[in-house]
Amino acid sequence: MAPRDWGAGNTALLVLLGWLGGLSVSEHAQLRLVNGSSRCSGRVEVLHNQQWGTVCDEGWDLQDAGVVCRQLGCGTALSAPGLAEFGEGSDPIWLAEVNCTGTEAALSECRTSPWGGKNCTHRKDAGVDCSGLTISEHTQLRLVNGPSRCAGRVEVLHDQQWGAVCNHSWDINDAKVVCRQLACGAVLSVPDKAWFGEGSHPIWLDEINCTGTEASLTECRARLWGDHNCTHEEDASVVCSEQSQLRLVNSQSRCTGRVEVLHNQQWGIVCDHSWDLRDAGVVCRQLGCGTALSAPGRAPFGQSSDPIWLNDVHCTGTEVDITECRAKPWGVHNCTHEEIAGVVCSGLSISEPAQLQLVNGPHRCAGRVEVFLSQQWGTVCDDDWDFLDARVVCKQLGCGMASLAPHDAHFGRGSHLIWLDQVNCTGTEAALSECRARPWGVHDCNHAEDASVVCSEPGMSLGVWLLRSALVLLLLVSAPIITCILEKGAPTLPEPLRTGNGSKGQPGEDPAMGEESVIYANVPSLLGTQRPQREMY
Repeated sequence: MAPRDWGAGNTALLVLLGWLGGLSVSEHAQLRLVNGSSRCSGRVEVLHNQQWGTVCDEGWDLQDAGVVCRQLGCGTALSAPGLAEFGEGSDPIWLAEVNCTGTEAALSECRTSPWGGKNCTHRKDAGVDCSGLTISEHTQLRLVNGPSRCAGRVEVLHDQQWGAVCNHSWDINDAKVVCRQLACGAVLSVPDKAWFGEGSHPIWLDEINCTGTEASLTECRARLWGDHNCTHEEDASVVCSEQSQLRLVNSQSRCTGRVEVLHNQQWGIVCDHSWDLRDAGVVCRQLGCGTALSAPGRAPFGQSSDPIWLNDVHCTGTEVDITECRAKPWGVHNCTHEEIAGVVCSGLSISEPAQLQLVNGPHRCAGRVEVFLSQQWGTVCDDDWDFLDARVVCKQLGCGMASLAPHDAHFGRGSHLIWLDQVNCTGTEAALSECRARPWGVHDCNHAEDASVVCSEPGMSLGVWLLRSALVLLLLVSAPIITCILEKGAPTLPEPLRTGNGSKGQPGEDPAMGEESVIYANVPSLLGTQRPQREMY
């Protein structure tokens, strides 16, 4: 039998070989903060050659500290103290002249002098103080010792402990931010001198200076955490109106949903005519929900039978309340209940990437891609999903390099929202949320199109990597023979891996073979994963 022209039909194997050729041989250097008040505060130490060592403070700044906090899942950097603020170490000084851009996923990705190659003393050991927050929320805030949850002494949670706020320079703009963050309506008063009693915990914040437009008190200018010259006789207080005039409904999160406003003691909806991201941004800011990610129309969060209160809303984006924006008079509209405005807010600090996980796979470095936004997990659509997108996922999770980027709900269908569609990464981003994509929650997909990723797993040894690469080389050489045997009716091999119909970075239809390209090998078994049983449809 004349051999078939393998030419372009080999494309899928070559792409697979290229993917495997990029496998990570080691994971990011381990990192810890020691001698501080919590795991998110202390002297910076890195593990190198099986030994912990310190970092010299030469060139150490808030950008470097930010990378440390991100790598440890400790929120944002509050300060980057030097001069052995958390005590002198006794182990080797591993790193010096660290120079991060602030976008790296790990400290070991930053530019530095060679490991152990710089003269420094332990008197210059670098430290970090992180916010200690999960990356999906602002600093927690509460009003205590008052008649309701919307009136009382201001307290913030830092390093797992509640503390007071000093009233030096405390004014109505600061109080506005507190009321907004707690969804407690407008400011009624700003009492002085520990009006609701003196606190007994630490005094965390002093000399706060808000503009009044911030979504969270921790976005305002202030002295460093715990740095103050106050007593508890100067604890700040706030009295808010208690009832919010705005809400987002019909979603699992208070920061995502159908927009509703209160007018004449009745809740009503907003028409989506001219509704855009600037309008949505005002809603998110007013509710203390971070930034606006998208402003979907056409009743994405369901229809309502309540009155349509607002139409043709035009915000500049600087307003602190949706009612400050230009709009038609209350109740005047030409809309139907199919034209209801929605909002998706970040629900998180605008400087932090969205959390990410791989689920339903054989280990934490393989599975269906899910992102955490606005207090709920959701999937990613596989439109345009490719190896470059998968590379960013693996990097963000500390899972080595990408091996595969399967489509079609390879690891099962999700049941939550579909958060992202048409993701387009360059491969250099530190987090998936930095890649170009359609606005959050805007898509034309169903869960049969959930995207997946298979990473190399952290810490893969060079020997294992070489062995797997050799197996793929063997597959490449023997592919024409395998195809010929199959045409003669040889016993059935394991389920073929079909390579798809060709999108960004994906091998697809083979013009030389005149049919969809097929790799006749159990590729997942080569990668150390097993393809789960999937529903046929």
